[in-house]
Amino acid sequence: MRLADTLQVLSIVSVALVIAIFLADGGAARFGTPADALTSLGILSGLVGSDLLLVMLLLAARLPLIDRAFGHDRAMAVHQSLGKPALYLLLAHGALLVGGYALAENSTLPAEVWTMLTQLPDMPLAFVGLGLLIAVVVSSIVVVRRRFRYEAWHAVHLLAYIAVLVSIPHQLSVGGLLRDGTFQRYYWLALYAAVAGSILLFRFVIPVVRSIRHGLVVAGVDRVAPGVVSIRLKGRRLNKLNASAGQFFIWRFWTPGLWWQAHPFSLSAAPGGNSLRITVRGLGDATAELPSLTRGTRVSFEGPYGLFTERARTSPRLVLVAAGIGVAPIRSLLESASFEPGGATVILRSPTVGEGYLADEMAELCARRGATLRVIAGHRPAGVDSWLPADAAAAGVTLATLVPELREADLYVCGPRRWTDAVVQDARSAGMRTRQVHYERFDW
Repeated sequence: MRLADTLQVLSIVSVALVIAIFLADGGAARFGTPADALTSLGILSGLVGSDLLLVMLLLAARLPLIDRAFGHDRAMAVHQSLGKPALYLLLAHGALLVGGYALAENSTLPAEVWTMLTQLPDMPLAFVGLGLLIAVVVSSIVVVRRRFRYEAWHAVHLLAYIAVLVSIPHQLSVGGLLRDGTFQRYYWLALYAAVAGSILLFRFVIPVVRSIRHGLVVAGVDRVAPGVVSIRLKGRRLNKLNASAGQFFIWRFWTPGLWWQAHPFSLSAAPGGNSLRITVRGLGDATAELPSLTRGTRVSFEGPYGLFTERARTSPRLVLVAAGIGVAPIRSLLESASFEPGGATVILRSPTVGEGYLADEMAELCARRGATLRVIAGHRPAGVDSWLPADAAAAGVTLATLVPELREADLYVCGPRRWTDAVVQDARSAGMRTRQVHYERFDW
């Protein structure tokens, strides 16, 4: 908690610093006329918007500190929540500057835009960057995102890096706030360098080094259900990864149809020795090829990531709830978690009886470890935000009625986003504290 609080404070301080830099450079005195006020507000909104954009990139850079403090799921939730505010501030930046310049020069808005594009250095790149950011944010809206294949959406999302790069030149060449030789210029460049260095180190250098060191390859592929397979992996000194049950990696399989895409998949068995296992469902063009992987296929990876582990435990009792392919990390947790016989309850949700993944393995593990298993089948009610089947929801069944000792347990939930959110809401309505509830959502 202290680490999480410290990182949150640093994020707020970073925004406060850019405002302070603007004010220290005489910004407070540049509001004397309507034109100056618009221009100053435009500069300020651009500084804050750019700072939020850098915070977003850091949250997505998979820094170990951020992962330990928040976990990947919560870090990406904050990342997504900052997208619209950052874009709105940058749109305001452009609109206010155009309005301020037009008012100062007694010009029309279209004429001022043309002047900026043709006479101010690096301004065309800034407009390109803004256009790319708009595309990224629009593609991240849930309604729009669901129309994309994962591979296409991921490719669009990578445009954010290009958008940031092409926006840097105009920040340094237009206006005097970041003029050469000033403290604020060096501070601003240091921010960009720190973010770029973090992305380069933790997204590229360390994963490449680890992938080469551990020599991971496919040991076998087992069919679980139509479109669902368990992939067994083997390598060298995998204990050095310090992976825990419940965590996930970003995997890249080096075959002609898959090498260009990396996907997050959770461990579906507790890590041990020199082997790992993941269970995946083909949802996109690339993942549909996973069942055809051959033994010996080389695998590179990033990770492990996530706080969906034993380290988050606060109680000796345990409740594990899964739907769909969310059973993968739940199964690995069940295999390795510490609890007394009768001290764990497993709830598996599926549309119909027998449709759940890894059902036989879960039943065998529950019997061997003394966990209570509940399989709840049925379709969710239309128009009602419930995680239970229609008949159970109508009868007033809740998580607390299914598990009377719920408030004295830790709850782990994994499944589709809306379903997981409904389970978490049910748990909080039952009086569970935030630190007792741990979840991962399968949704890109």
